[in-house]
Amino acid sequence: MNKFAEYIKNYTNGKSVCILGFGREGKATYKIFEKYCAPSELVIADLNNIDRLANNLPEHVGLICGKDYQKCLDTYDIVFKSPGIVLEKKPSELSCEITSETQVFFSVFREQIIGITGTKGKSTVTSLIYHILKESGKDTRIAGNIGIPVFNIADDINDDTIIVCELSCHQLEYMTVSPAKAVFLNLYEEHLDHYGTMENYYNAKKNIYLHQNPEDMLWCDVKLKSDDMPSNVVTVSGKPNNADVFIVKGKVYDAYDGEYDIPVNEMKLLGVHNHYNIAVVWDICRSIVSRQQFTNALISFRPLPHRLEYVGTFKDIRWYDDSISTACATAVEALKSVPNASTILIGGMDRGIDYKMLADYLLSHDYNVICMEASGKRVYDMISDAKPELFHYVPHLKDAVELAADITPKGQSCILSPAAASYGIFKNFEERGDAFQKLVSEL
Repeated sequence: MNKFAEYIKNYTNGKSVCILGFGREGKATYKIFEKYCAPSELVIADLNNIDRLANNLPEHVGLICGKDYQKCLDTYDIVFKSPGIVLEKKPSELSCEITSETQVFFSVFREQIIGITGTKGKSTVTSLIYHILKESGKDTRIAGNIGIPVFNIADDINDDTIIVCELSCHQLEYMTVSPAKAVFLNLYEEHLDHYGTMENYYNAKKNIYLHQNPEDMLWCDVKLKSDDMPSNVVTVSGKPNNADVFIVKGKVYDAYDGEYDIPVNEMKLLGVHNHYNIAVVWDICRSIVSRQQFTNALISFRPLPHRLEYVGTFKDIRWYDDSISTACATAVEALKSVPNASTILIGGMDRGIDYKMLADYLLSHDYNVICMEASGKRVYDMISDAKPELFHYVPHLKDAVELAADITPKGQSCILSPAAASYGIFKNFEERGDAFQKLVSEL
């Protein structure tokens, strides 16, 4: 029996356990329990109905479904909470132990984990680190918020495996274990519908490093460095800014290892903002792989879908899908990064973020701006009087694509970079991006 199997078996043996949420992570948790654990009682609780037959759940596994599904939590010793579940009570108000897949997995493997969080760029950085290590012949696995539950890889970890793990604020919110190598990329307004204030959101993210040991490593934006960081801190900046690692004109300057020329003209990863991400990845990987291995892998890396993804040329317009964009800064970076940017589509679910920074940028440039949905209407109301010939409002994405096809000059580029969440309109940003690409291809 491997060390993970032994740990979770001992941790849950004879305990009553509730799996809270039966989505992707909840199902991964159940599979591990079925394989290794012997709790005195096991129940699955979810707001939605769970089909026992379709999920092959035996009769001894209890099911609690419906709007009162969280009323039962104090009946159990341990509750494995999925990240998508919002607790109706604080853990301090409950007598049960609130834990998660991530908490248990990190308790076993923290020394082998590179954990990455941040409002923006964490999926790119996670994927890029994994790609570089894998292409360089290292034993490595990828998991976490990237779409792979950590329990899905738990049986496949050796003592020398490097685990690259993307971490969302919801996964970190109640964590009491931090990875030995942590990355805190940035912090922008996001998820305020859940956290209420930036302070609460920041406090959730801080668990990426709060429980580190003095010998551990933390890479963070120079603006985020604070006195509560217990480990060795490497600060990173997108420009010369008293940071340990910074970028100037496509070159990484590293206080520990000289300079690194980013192969800007050879790689597929677009955007000056990604030079910051590359600088972080370079400093993490430079002691693990050679300079040539790093460069070769960086050039072969294909960006993830819906992140400044070139869709194609239709109606003599170049179309780019940046559906991942849910913040003002990412929409601005998209406009700066895409060649011949002329039109931008913004708007989605209104989560109450401050759009002044984006509005100011749009007012100071002459882009065609097509606003849509609730948050787009708010931006439109802020800017439309200044340049009515450039600023437009339409209800939905379909209308925005059709208008963009009419007003974007031939030979120029149009970008979907919404600076807003997709929820309530689409299932997620991937579905929004897929819808955008389909609408564009049908022009």
